[in-house]
Amino acid sequence: MKAMVLGRVGTPLKLVIKPDPMPGPGDIGLKVEACAVCRTDLHVVDGDLRHPKLPLIPGHEIVGIVEAVGRDVARSRIGRRVGVPWLGHTCGQCPYCIGGSENLCDQPEFTGYTRDGGFASHVIVDAQFAFDLDPDANPVSLAPLLCAGLIGWRCLKKAGGGKRLGIYGFGAAAHIIAQIAIWQAREVFAFTRAGDEQAQEFARSLGAFWAGGSDELPPKPLDAAIIFAPVGDLVPRAFGAVRKGGRVVCGGIYMSDIPAMAYELLWEERELVSVANLTRRDAQEFFPIAKRAQVLTHTKVCPLEQANQALDDLRQGRLSGAAVLVP
Repeated sequence: MKAMVLGRVGTPLKLVIKPDPMPGPGDIGLKVEACAVCRTDLHVVDGDLRHPKLPLIPGHEIVGIVEAVGRDVARSRIGRRVGVPWLGHTCGQCPYCIGGSENLCDQPEFTGYTRDGGFASHVIVDAQFAFDLDPDANPVSLAPLLCAGLIGWRCLKKAGGGKRLGIYGFGAAAHIIAQIAIWQAREVFAFTRAGDEQAQEFARSLGAFWAGGSDELPPKPLDAAIIFAPVGDLVPRAFGAVRKGGRVVCGGIYMSDIPAMAYELLWEERELVSVANLTRRDAQEFFPIAKRAQVLTHTKVCPLEQANQALDDLRQGRLSGAAVLVP
């Protein structure tokens, strides 16, 4: 197999050739068709998320074909197309797992962080955390749904059922969940970096009701706002944009510090909530809805060997939609 490997945090990934891995008990072996590049990968590589397994193969938006199965896994899974998300394994025994909140598991494993991921030609994954996908769909188009889509869906649920939805940071997750929100007959208000007319036009092309800079106020008070950009300064700005009783959802796994803000912004029963990881139930809900909503992911295909360039494009804000690595 070939893989792009992180040897030390803060350094470029290196191409490595090594024997194909073999699945252990409860695991399956995949031939990777596509793996999208997520901002969380960037946080891992740059050291914002501490203590990754090293050396590490990043990547957690994986689409692949099952080539081998370990003990206790049905051989009928061989040949199927599956998707692998960020949450790669849970203990199944802690209070959170038992209580239906496996995303908060006390002993989780994360794909591309504490276990090797999909910036490779082959990968071993927990069979219980690999979701069957449409065998006729384009694997490149499917890949961003495995995190940007799933986390976006969890954020949308947390935001509630209000009609006016603000989205701060119009990248991979935003462009997916905006399509679903519009399909649900909501009005989407897209907030981008100040002056980023290309991103604002991209949002409008998807059907956004309004698009502007994150330093602006929307023309109407929002029922809820989702923050995908990892910028803590956006929290008080979002509170200034939501109505009384509105909710602000922080959708990233990492965010810079939230600055001190006037209590007046929180008062009148506004709420601040965060989203952590995902559950398998989220996937069961999301994929049929994405299909019914005819979600179209906007992607830039890159050879596996260009993983560092794709990460830097994401780091510098040069991407509309998502970069997808293809071995």
